[in-house]
Parts: sequence; structure tokens; C-alpha cells
Amino acid sequence: MTNGAEPAGNRGIHDIGGLDFGAIDRGEHPPTTFERRVDALMLLMISPSGAFRVDALRRAIEAYNETDYAHLAYYEKWVRALRILLVEQGVLTDEQIDARIAALRERAGGVQP
Repeated sequence: MTNGAEPAGNRGIHDIGGLDFGAIDRGEHPPTTFERRVDALMLLMISPSGAFRVDALRRAIEAYNETDYAHLAYYEKWVRALRILLVEQGVLTDEQIDARIAALRERAGGVQP
């Protein structure tokens, strides 16, 4: 344990500070439609009149299991956390969300929305 860091065994899956993962791609890319939509939804949900605070989003993401945390893309983590929090706060139910997703898929001809 150096610099006040926790030993590896006590780290959360999200706590990667100080670990070596090689070079970081700092290149910019234009945001996708999905990324823009997730960002907009998140901003609405954490607005002063929204359903929760940004800290709740972070808590939900940090609670993912190792596989999900390692394999989900950045905005996929956000959208899953938003779903968790919308259900936790009683804004929507899992059934309502699943029904809406099914309706969108049907409308898109079975293609992922």
C-alpha cells in the first residue's frame, strides 16, 4: 500500500487509479445518436426537478459486477444505471421499460432502436 491507496483486494471494480492499462486514446470522436440520447436522458433525470442526483448514477455504476463493468461501453453503463434508478425511484417499472423497448423494436421492424 503506497500513497494512501487501498490494497488491490479492497478495491471496487471501478477503482482503477494507479493501475497500468497502457496508453490512453485521447482522440475525439463525434458522438453517436445513442450517446447523445443517453446524455440528454441523464441530464433530464439529474436536473433540479429530476428523479435523482448524479451521485446515485455513480453508485449504480460502481455496483456493477466485474464482467459488466469491464465489458460495457461508457454510455451503456450510463443507460443501465438510469434504468436501475428509474425503477428504484418508482418512476417506471421494469415491465413498463421492457414493454416500451419491445414496442420500439416492433416499430423499427425488429432492429435495435
